[in-house]
Amino acid sequence: MAEDDQKPPEEVPGPPVETRPEAPVRVPDRRATRGQSARGPRYQRDGDTPLALAGRVLSSRWRALRDRFNRDFMNRTLHIGVSARIFHPEAGAKGLLSKNLQYLEESIAQWVMSRDVLVFMIPTVNTNGLLHPSNITLRHYARHLDGLVLQGGADVAPQTYSESPTRPEWSGDRARDLYELELLHEFVDAGKPVLGVCRGCQLINVAFGGTLYQDVATNVPEALAHVHDLYDAHRHAIRFPPGSSLGKMFGHAGRPIVNSIHHQAVKELGRDIRVEAYSDPDGIVEAIRYERADFVMGLQWHPEFHRAGGVELLDCTPVLDEFLRAARETRL
Repeated sequence: MAEDDQKPPEEVPGPPVETRPEAPVRVPDRRATRGQSARGPRYQRDGDTPLALAGRVLSSRWRALRDRFNRDFMNRTLHIGVSARIFHPEAGAKGLLSKNLQYLEESIAQWVMSRDVLVFMIPTVNTNGLLHPSNITLRHYARHLDGLVLQGGADVAPQTYSESPTRPEWSGDRARDLYELELLHEFVDAGKPVLGVCRGCQLINVAFGGTLYQDVATNVPEALAHVHDLYDAHRHAIRFPPGSSLGKMFGHAGRPIVNSIHHQAVKELGRDIRVEAYSDPDGIVEAIRYERADFVMGLQWHPEFHRAGGVELLDCTPVLDEFLRAARETRL
């Protein structure tokens, strides 16, 4: 048979075959591989909205800022100012003693710092100074410090409470009076607490129109000796009148004992000044408080010397703590 005769049989067409379109290839969602669904992160709340999420974010930020402010506000170290003692040069002095000096007694600074606060001595200011003029005033110190301690020192000048000194040695320090009176009023006007010690107690009374005994032994001869060669080792008892805040503070103390280093004392009370403590039994004023301020108190004794004087002396740290609480509550 010839090769041409070997042809394949013709294909007989069969019934038509139904064809379907090919299914699309499914590409995996990359977000799902990162822990997200097409609707958002798996941890996101069902039905959450951008507005609700923004509200929660802002609320969280506010709580963080509030907590930080509260923490910083409560933990910020208090800044307490202490008035300066002033040394006036005597005639014929040389070297440093020929200059006006301003200084801070160590014990008062350490007593205040015992509560972990910063202490700053506040110098006198002179905006009309010829050598070093400045626009800084005592008001700036009152604004930027949290409280004021008026330390002890020289007599208050009788001229400051409209009297004349009955003896030359009782003339006091008029220059210091003017400086501390301005300082006191600036802190009171700023709403800041003030604690006066010894001379500071007397100055607070004078600042509000009160007067002083120029010399207790002369003006009140029946009184106890309130100054002695023993200096801070000299002491006497005190008592608290009804309603005294010191009485509430030291009600457990029985018959408190304090040191006594002063020959002047409060005589007529100033405006809105009340007595917080008397010497026992002679009734000499030993502590006062100005009633129109949150905390303006004067102690005639020296609380900064008490711990060194023995456990029988009144522990006055509660007074310091009340003063510092007032400083924290009234600062800006």
